[in-house]
Amino acid sequence: MNLQFFASRTMTWYMAKKFLLTSFGVLAALVLVLQTLDLLGESGNILAYPGNGEPQLWQYVSLRVPQLIARFLPFAVLLGALITFVTLNQNSEIIAMKSAGISAHQILAPLILASMGIAILSFSFNERIVARANATLTAWDAADYGPIPVDRGIVSNVWVRSGDDLIHATQASGRGAGVRLTDITVYDRIGGTLETIITGKSATYDRGGWLMKDVRRFDVTRGVAEPLPSLTVARGVTPDRFTLANVDADERNFADLRVAIADLQAAGRPTESLEAGLWHKVSGPLSSVLMPLLAAVAAFGLARSGQLFLRAVIGMALGFAYFVADNFALAMGNIGAYPPLLAAWGPPILFFLIGETVLIRTEE
Repeated sequence: MNLQFFASRTMTWYMAKKFLLTSFGVLAALVLVLQTLDLLGESGNILAYPGNGEPQLWQYVSLRVPQLIARFLPFAVLLGALITFVTLNQNSEIIAMKSAGISAHQILAPLILASMGIAILSFSFNERIVARANATLTAWDAADYGPIPVDRGIVSNVWVRSGDDLIHATQASGRGAGVRLTDITVYDRIGGTLETIITGKSATYDRGGWLMKDVRRFDVTRGVAEPLPSLTVARGVTPDRFTLANVDADERNFADLRVAIADLQAAGRPTESLEAGLWHKVSGPLSSVLMPLLAAVAAFGLARSGQLFLRAVIGMALGFAYFVADNFALAMGNIGAYPPLLAAWGPPILFFLIGETVLIRTEE
């Protein structure tokens, strides 16, 4: 039994180079086509804002392309592995390798090594570029593709519900007990009926409640407004409900998301969906390592069956089944139906076992 992981340096370099060039070529074609279609659909909204023109269209492209690369890189790796294996089979190179005593795992090893490099590159790209692009594009879209407000750590237009009451703040700045609210409005409701509207210029967290300054209280039933110098409202509403009201895992890198999760946990808030997104930042790029294994069904057994097209379809079906399972598990994790670790790591482990079982039973 041959226990060497790589057959030879020359063969490893040859297959890895062929696989990488094919995968990145497929990725470039996919991104080009999808970005063109996306820009055609969104250009009307971008140009609808007065003063926008060609520079804003290129700015949109610069923000959208990283998202497309991050989303479709595993697809490109899957198609690249399939094309590489099919080409090797058509040229009888797989048969020659098997005749030389090279095992199926040794044939697969160069592609696994190359895909590990792709996974590392993908994780770094997501952390440094994609997360920022997601946050910027979301803010730009919220501004109707107009000027984006400067981000100074201020959360704008925050709504919080406390029992039947609704609380709105134009801005929330700061962290922890030092959070300050600006232009706050409290809609005091009893049984769904609006009783009182309380407005204030500012509010600070004070002994479990929010101390409002320059208060105006309007009694809806009597139609009477009453000015007050200060008033404490919303007892039991913690500061994190304003500052961490809209934490999006896609818009934060791994380190920032861990800090946000820790803050939410300290405040007793549920974090299961964010934890699933945190671990998926690692398991997502690693899915590229699985693609050659799932596509390997297109590489072997052709000398016996000759059904190249059918095996390529089976390999593609296994790859797409993985993406369906991964998205389903992540969705279940977001709603709390799956534990975060299971949601992020369940599909990769399951399809790794499936791929290894098929490879060992058919070829080893």
